[in-house]
Amino acid sequence: MGKIKSEIRQAYLLNKYVIITPSRAKRPRDIKEQTIIKRSRECPFCPGKISPKDIIDVIKINNKPEIYSLKNIYPAVSLDNNKAYGAQEVIIETSDHLKELANLPEAHIEQVLRMYARRTKKISKNKKINYILCFKNQGSKAGASIVHAHSQVFATEILPPEVAEELKLAKEYKEKNKSCPYCDIIKKETKSPRKIFEDKFIAVFTPYASEYHYEVWLFTKRHLDNITKLNNQEFKSFAKIFKKILLKLHALDLSFNYFLHQAVNDKDQHFYLKIQPRDSVWAGVELGSGLVINSVPPEDAAKYFRK
Repeated sequence: MGKIKSEIRQAYLLNKYVIITPSRAKRPRDIKEQTIIKRSRECPFCPGKISPKDIIDVIKINNKPEIYSLKNIYPAVSLDNNKAYGAQEVIIETSDHLKELANLPEAHIEQVLRMYARRTKKISKNKKINYILCFKNQGSKAGASIVHAHSQVFATEILPPEVAEELKLAKEYKEKNKSCPYCDIIKKETKSPRKIFEDKFIAVFTPYASEYHYEVWLFTKRHLDNITKLNNQEFKSFAKIFKKILLKLHALDLSFNYFLHQAVNDKDQHFYLKIQPRDSVWAGVELGSGLVINSVPPEDAAKYFRK
């Protein structure tokens, strides 16, 4: 039997193309890659090492400070720099140095999500800020520099071009079809082999034109502008499936990035979180042409997450 032929797929909204190569699905990784980084010096995020003057916000769990928002000591943007105006914070996800986000209870993960909501709500009150990004780098290939479980909030007065293009195309789609493109994508994908999970509140699937091996998107079914609008049931449901996805990635020992964002001045977005594992390397084709080669079809990735 011959090899399964490759297929070029276009992303849902953006003018991006991915070459899905099923014939290589049985060998998604040629090199074993360690996700966990060993620290070489004292951890600045452990209890007792955090400076009180750097603390912006705290969430307690069982009356114990567990989740912190801290000033980023080495920010790329800052509120006192008009040439690179913005805000950047570090979110310490747990006081336990040995635990990753995937190892935390669902209720704890929910509180991490609620910290993103709190910081997004607070930062968006600044009238000069137009874009807020909550993100996590886990593992050496994802850009992590400190092993203690943490993520970040990054905000600027500039709306990134790719985000602006996505919003523009979403608006054009809505004007033409009289419906939200992401609501339509959810309806389509929850009936496809790329579906991972759905309940009354959340829909999870691997995107049709996945740029990364085992890429996953998590959506609220309700049309929400951003994470600050989630209700209690949505937060709980989101945390539950989020933990399952993170545990599946942990089992593969993959570095990953995840992110969720808000364009402050666009009130008609549809909230979602993207997880993009980083075991594949973008090389000559990707960097030279802009075309991405993905050797793990999203249908196969979804099958793995559904197990």
